[in-house]
Amino acid sequence: MEGVDLILRYFPELSPQQLERFAALGALYREQNERVNLISRKDIEHLYERHVLHSLGIAKVVSFPRGSRIVDVGTGGGFPLVPLAILFPDSKFHGIDSIGKKIAAVRNVAGALGLANCTAEQVRSEDHKQKYDHMVSRAVTTLPEFLRMAGHLVPKGHGKLFYLKGGDLADELRPVRQRYQVNALAAFFTEEFFATKKVVEVEC
Repeated sequence: MEGVDLILRYFPELSPQQLERFAALGALYREQNERVNLISRKDIEHLYERHVLHSLGIAKVVSFPRGSRIVDVGTGGGFPLVPLAILFPDSKFHGIDSIGKKIAAVRNVAGALGLANCTAEQVRSEDHKQKYDHMVSRAVTTLPEFLRMAGHLVPKGHGKLFYLKGGDLADELRPVRQRYQVNALAAFFTEEFFATKKVVEVEC
C-alpha cells in the first residue's frame, strides 16, 4: 500500500483538506526532487511510507496542543516538518536547516499546499535564538550531540524533543542525562520498514 491510502489506514479521521494536502505531496516532492536532491531516487518511490508516515510516527506518541510552537531541526526536505504541519493545523511549525536549496524547496512545498502554519529558515541550530514549546527531528546526528547543538531552543523544563531514530540505541542513550522514553514505531505501524524505527521522547 502506497500513497494517501497508507496514511488513511493509520489516521482515518483526516479532514477533506488534510486528505487533499497529503495526496498532493507525491507530485510536489517529485517536482522538487528534480531540482534539488531531497530524497534518493530509490526512496521517492516509497515517499509515503518512508518519509510521510515515518514523520507522522511522532503523532502516535504526542498530540500537540492548539497554539504550540514546534521547531524541526535539520528539516532537510521538510520531514517531519510538512506532514506534521498538515496533521496539526492549529500548531505552528518552523523548520531550520543549513542548506539553502533544501529550505527553498520546503518553502515551495508549503506554499503550494497553502500551509500557513509551516515556515522554514536557513540557519544552523547553534546560531538560532528563537524559543519553542517542543522540538522534532529525524536522525540528524547522535542524540547527545543533537542535544548539545539544539537543546537551547526549548527552555529547560518546558517541553520535549521527539527524535526519529532507528537501530539499537542503547550506547547512544547512555550519556543522556535527561529523562527519556523510547517508543517503538512497530507498535503502531505494521510495515517491515518500521521494525527498528523509534521515536525517542526526551524531556528538555
